[in-house]
Amino acid sequence: MPETIVIGEVLKPQGVRGEIKVKPLLDDAADMRSFKKVYIGGKEYKVLSCRTDAQTAYLALSGIADRDAAELLRGKEIEALRADAPALEEGRYYIVDIIGCAVVTEKGERLGEIADVLPAHTDVYVLKNGDKEGMFPAADGVVSGVDIENKKLTVNEKRFFEVFAEQ
Repeated sequence: MPETIVIGEVLKPQGVRGEIKVKPLLDDAADMRSFKKVYIGGKEYKVLSCRTDAQTAYLALSGIADRDAAELLRGKEIEALRADAPALEEGRYYIVDIIGCAVVTEKGERLGEIADVLPAHTDVYVLKNGDKEGMFPAADGVVSGVDIENKKLTVNEKRFFEVFAEQ
């Protein structure tokens, strides 16, 4: 299969006709409408319809005709071809590309790894380091560099510790 990216997670069935409620892992839930086919559990599904609200997408997929079939998809990741993904502006990244990045200071000190991204006006990154977890905004001045290819996110140490909230 060509290169895919994770674009969402199936939350639950929606209604009785096989529609699924999805947590998008994209900047904008409306970007889910760009995909004509998706992959769940390695199986390809044609997207029959997609509707969105501010933080959720609802998909009707070929072969998923009722609530029971939709229930089997609960909790699974939704993938799509990277080539089908909408182009991003300079300095923008897919959430799936940020998750798993090592967070380091400009001096090279490793602080942990991005475990999750909470989409907001200014995204909030969840940092995990062993058993410790905390959050910080992906704001200018805090994040000084992103290297997706090497899975590394560089932060300004002073600003980072001013805004970091340990859980």
